[in-house]
Amino acid sequence: MPVRVQQQDFDVGAELAALRAGDARVGAVAAFVGTVRDVSEGSVVAAMTLEHYPGMTEKALEEICNEAQERWQLYQTLVVHRVGKLRPLDQIVLVIVTSAHRADAFAACAYIMDFLKTRAPFWKKEFTGRGERWVEARDSDDEAASRW
Repeated sequence: MPVRVQQQDFDVGAELAALRAGDARVGAVAAFVGTVRDVSEGSVVAAMTLEHYPGMTEKALEEICNEAQERWQLYQTLVVHRVGKLRPLDQIVLVIVTSAHRADAFAACAYIMDFLKTRAPFWKKEFTGRGERWVEARDSDDEAASRW
């Protein structure tokens, strides 16, 4: 189960193809791509910087993927998360899950994203016309994770 934290962009199509290549068992592929929005809390976002705690971040993502593997019948999972300076429209995160059936793939993909948002040590600073600000954790993310 690959987990990567990197500065460079990723190719969604290439990542999807590589994850399911040659595996005829795969009947479902669920993917999520998160991107940088141009507005946050009413302010225009010019850019953002994502920071992480190397080693600890990858370990947290691997644990989340392992938990998903234990809950659902999955073949592969992939998480690619970018760090560094990003601008609106840039891709931030990619989660891909393969399974025999769509229900497992959809549920596991949502689970991984919900817990990535609440348990993986990432810090986000936004640069807006109103200045710089660190983004606080959102109650809605905690609520989403609590449903599991």
